[in-house]
Amino acid sequence: MAMLPIDLRGKRAFVAGVADDGGFGFAIAKSLAEAGATVCVGTWPPAFNIFQTLLRRGKLDESMVLRDGSKMELERVYPFDADYDTYADMPEDVRESRRYKEHGDVSVDGTVARLKADFGDAPNLDIVVHSLANGPEVKNPLLETSRKGYLAAIGVSAYSMVSMVQRLGPLMRPGGSFVSLSYLAAERVIPGYGGGMSTAKAALESDTKLLAYEAGRKWGHRVNTISAGPLGSRAATAIGFIGEMIEYCKQNSPIPQAITAADVGNMAAFLASPLGAAVTGTTLYVDYGYHAMGKTAPQPATT
Repeated sequence: MAMLPIDLRGKRAFVAGVADDGGFGFAIAKSLAEAGATVCVGTWPPAFNIFQTLLRRGKLDESMVLRDGSKMELERVYPFDADYDTYADMPEDVRESRRYKEHGDVSVDGTVARLKADFGDAPNLDIVVHSLANGPEVKNPLLETSRKGYLAAIGVSAYSMVSMVQRLGPLMRPGGSFVSLSYLAAERVIPGYGGGMSTAKAALESDTKLLAYEAGRKWGHRVNTISAGPLGSRAATAIGFIGEMIEYCKQNSPIPQAITAADVGNMAAFLASPLGAAVTGTTLYVDYGYHAMGKTAPQPATT
C-alpha cells in the first residue's frame, strides 16, 4: 500500500534547548529521529554535565526507545547558551564560572564553529529547533518587572531566535526549516506568566513572520513557530500553576484533552518535512483548539 510518509532520512537537525526527557525539545528530537533525521542537541551549560550523566547511566534509555524498538542516538550534544551571540559577549565572570569554564565558547557563534569542525564548512544542517526560553522574573507581574528582567526575557527567549537564524541560516542546505516554540500568552492574558515572558513570546511570533520573509528570500529556508498548549515540563513547573492550566485548557478545549509533548514533536517533524514545504511565517496551534475559544465551555453536571 502506498503511503505518504514524513521522511527525514539524510537530514540533520540541531535542537537547541534539551536538558532532560520531559520537555518539548526532547519530544521534537525524538519525532525527528523517528522520521529518520540525525539529531544534534544544544544543552544549557549549567545542565550539560547532568544531562550527559543521565545519558551515560542509561537513565533516559526508556524514553529514547523509538517505535521500531531501536534507541535514539544523539549525534552530538553541545553546550549551548543562546544568551550570547559571540564569545566576546560572555562576561568574564560567566566564562570563568564553574559551570562554563570547561566548555569554552558556548555562544551561538561558538556552536556554529563546532558544527563546522564536526561536519565541514559546507552546509550541513536541514532543521533548526529553538526550544528555549528564560525569564528571570517570570513570577513577577508585569507591573513589578524590572527593565533588566524584561530585557533578559526578550534576549534569551526571542532575540536568540533571530541570532540563530542569522548565524545558522548559512549552514543550512536549501529548503531548511526553522521552528520555535511559542505560547498563547503572546496574544492573551495568562495571569501568572509574567516577567516580560508574554512580551517575549509576542516578539517571537512577530519575528517569525519577518524572519520567514528574509530567510526565505535569502536562502529559501522556512521559519514557523508552534504555539503549544500547557505541558508539565520541568521549566513550566517552575512557574507554579501549570497543573491548573493543563486542567483548565483540557476542560475548555473543543476536544477536551491535554496535549502531550509528542503532539508537538510530530508537528515539528511535519513542518521540517517536504510535506510542510509551503508552510512558512506561521504560528501553528497544537492545543486541541483551546486558542479558538472565547468563553468557558459548559461542564458536565456532577452528581
